[in-house]
Amino acid sequence: MAKLTPKQERFVEEYLIDLNATAAAIRAGYSARSADKIGSQLLGNPRVSARLAERMAELSRRTGVTQERIIRELARIAFLDPTNVVNADDATLRNDAKADDRAAIAAIRVRQIETEHGVTTEREIRFHDKNRALELLGKRFAMWVEKQEVDLTGKVEIVDDIPKGGAASDKA
Repeated sequence: MAKLTPKQERFVEEYLIDLNATAAAIRAGYSARSADKIGSQLLGNPRVSARLAERMAELSRRTGVTQERIIRELARIAFLDPTNVVNADDATLRNDAKADDRAAIAAIRVRQIETEHGVTTEREIRFHDKNRALELLGKRFAMWVEKQEVDLTGKVEIVDDIPKGGAASDKA
């Protein structure tokens, strides 16, 4: 693969920060006035896009973040049965709760409250947003169509009904 210019290489590194081509172009030293156009052009450049793919693969290997892992985490949240994690009677974590199910917990809060009858314990277990996880999974698998698609194929017949020798306005 042909080498990138230092500016193009810097664009690649900057793009990996936030996946924003315009901002990456500006941070890489391109003109702010034309950064949107330059960013788009750089993403369309086969050498730059190949380098981006290479760097993203490196990051994925190093961090362990893959599409499969992200989908798996979303599925944990989306398909969790909270009764597999929490005892409904006293809001404590079940001893047999699986790690996969516990991963769907966003927060646990326990408070001791003194009352005239003694100390009571208040527990709150909050799970990650199930609807949001389902929405993201649905988008990933293109289950929700954002735009209406209309098929307008059909026969078109053109009828020439203008009299020969002039338009209808000639009669007036």
